[in-house]
Amino acid sequence: MTDLKKLTIEKAHELLVNKEVTSLELTEYYLANIEKLNKDLNIYIEVFEDCKTQAMEADKRIAEGKMLGVLDGIPLALKDNILIDGKIASAGSNILKNYRATYDSTVIKKLKEAGAVFLGRTNMDEFAMGSSTENSAYGVAKNPIDKSRVSGGSSGGSAAAIAADMAVATLGSDTGGSVRQPASLCGIVGLKTTYGSVSRHGLIAMGSSLDQIGPLTRSVEDAEILFNAIKGYDAMDSTSVEYPALIDLPAGGKRIGIPRGFVGEGIAADVLKNFNDTVEKLKSKGYEIVDIDLPNIKYSLPVYYVIMPAEVSTNLARMDGVRFGLHVDGANLFEDYSKSRGIGFGREVRRRILLGAYVLSAGYYDAYYKKAMDVRELIRGDFARVFSGPDRVSAVITPTTLSPAFKIGEKTTDPLAMYLEDIFTVSANVVGIPAISIPSGFVERDEVSLPLGFQIMAPHFREDILFKIGKDVS
Repeated sequence: MTDLKKLTIEKAHELLVNKEVTSLELTEYYLANIEKLNKDLNIYIEVFEDCKTQAMEADKRIAEGKMLGVLDGIPLALKDNILIDGKIASAGSNILKNYRATYDSTVIKKLKEAGAVFLGRTNMDEFAMGSSTENSAYGVAKNPIDKSRVSGGSSGGSAAAIAADMAVATLGSDTGGSVRQPASLCGIVGLKTTYGSVSRHGLIAMGSSLDQIGPLTRSVEDAEILFNAIKGYDAMDSTSVEYPALIDLPAGGKRIGIPRGFVGEGIAADVLKNFNDTVEKLKSKGYEIVDIDLPNIKYSLPVYYVIMPAEVSTNLARMDGVRFGLHVDGANLFEDYSKSRGIGFGREVRRRILLGAYVLSAGYYDAYYKKAMDVRELIRGDFARVFSGPDRVSAVITPTTLSPAFKIGEKTTDPLAMYLEDIFTVSANVVGIPAISIPSGFVERDEVSLPLGFQIMAPHFREDILFKIGKDVS
């Protein structure tokens, strides 16, 4: 019998084309793994009842010689904040626990047209707020490599589903590292796409100037396949842009920059060694590695934690217990609002709504929000400078995380320690550039080998650079 363990999209497609396996057999393989493991790992919130029907439809197309492409019949899983018509999309929350989508998000529409099979929705931090999936209303999604540790967040379930062999690939969303950080902790590939390159229509919003849907996969090649399937302009998304022809963009090269002063701060010694070993691997592939100065990158995290809560407080104002979602009766309209939101939102969501309302308030808008937006422009200017001019680099590299996966409960009582998990990843979201995390090896913790990630950032719309470097170093 064909070995179906740890399949890539490329390999699964090859098996389907050669009639060595059917889409239904693939789907049943993953369903069996979910049945066996999910009760313990808590990765899937829901498995879709019609996934076998989707697979049989794909098999019919393939048998008739009408295969739609490389994704036809490939079983995928989706983060719980991406809308599928007729399916529940709760964003890992209690307030939307029974909300059923009335339309397909644009990425789902594209994947349906490509023939993908949707297995179910994966666990996540409530409204994508967290770095460990411990903020989910459904409980924490455990790391399959070590069940005592987190899978990362907020797309922890999407990353863990691949690590546990519960899907060929998945989609997540990345607001400050929510695809790349769990990818690093679970030992897989995670791509944060250029802001505006993938439609956010049908993505339950957290931070509208930061959010991007992106793939989590076993290989860089698979990330490229999924990205090409979901990218493109969408008139339904006002932030969507036409993806430019690469011939019109700077050619780049094999010169890569490291912001050394920033990379060395607060990082575990073995994690830094792992990063340096990967740098040496790049050098052996002919890349020139240079130190670069990004003087304002150190402010990315505080800037993010002003802008993001401000956008959270605005986006979640619609969750009022009136239009959709949980409703709790009070003595009057104000009590309806306060009780519905107080019961419906978890602690971290309430914290960020309060922070956001504070920085947007009349007395503090200039001191906090406006200043953060000004510094955001400085950070953008720093990246624009290193990506242009005679001494330009084609990419910037850092570790993805400060450390490997931490213990469940280790940081839940210290929000600042949890926020620091995003220190290397937030700058890409603040600036809007693409970034990818690829597996870079392992470090030992408590006699367990835990994976690490290596982050590559490139200029706007230069995902091709990420894929090229990622393939070279994989």
